[in-house]
Amino acid sequence: MGITDFFSAAWDTFALPSADAEAPPQGGTSTQTPASGTDEESSEEAEVNKQDAKSGESDEQGHRPSDGGDDEDEAEEEEEDEEELVDPKETLEEECRNSKECHGPKHHYDECVERVTGQIDNDGKASEDCVEEFFHLVHCATACAAPKLFAQLK
Repeated sequence: MGITDFFSAAWDTFALPSADAEAPPQGGTSTQTPASGTDEESSEEAEVNKQDAKSGESDEQGHRPSDGGDDEDEAEEEEEDEEELVDPKETLEEECRNSKECHGPKHHYDECVERVTGQIDNDGKASEDCVEEFFHLVHCATACAAPKLFAQLK
């Protein structure tokens, strides 16, 4: 590869694309704007748009793909199965966050949230965030929940 090939490849990489590739799309199926891409609407387009708008007001419901009886029952059963699944990690961590084991980090986090919320209400911005307190709380909850989770999984 020569130096000219290098510069040619670099030019192709950083050169601007052609203007026709950036032109806005024209046409479409909107009844509000004409297909020509301008705000002007020909009389023929206006007539077609009025007919389309009138035909859209019909009481027809259209095709519904789920009208089969057996498929509906299976879908309901699948939804019920999905609702029953609960991640035990989330529930264990929530219990640990509210337990006396993580009372200290939770207390510090709650105080920080109140302090920051007060600063935002008074000054419009906060001079601190509660990231450190949040991570202490999450670490405590995870450390508390991990043995319980592994005991459940065995």
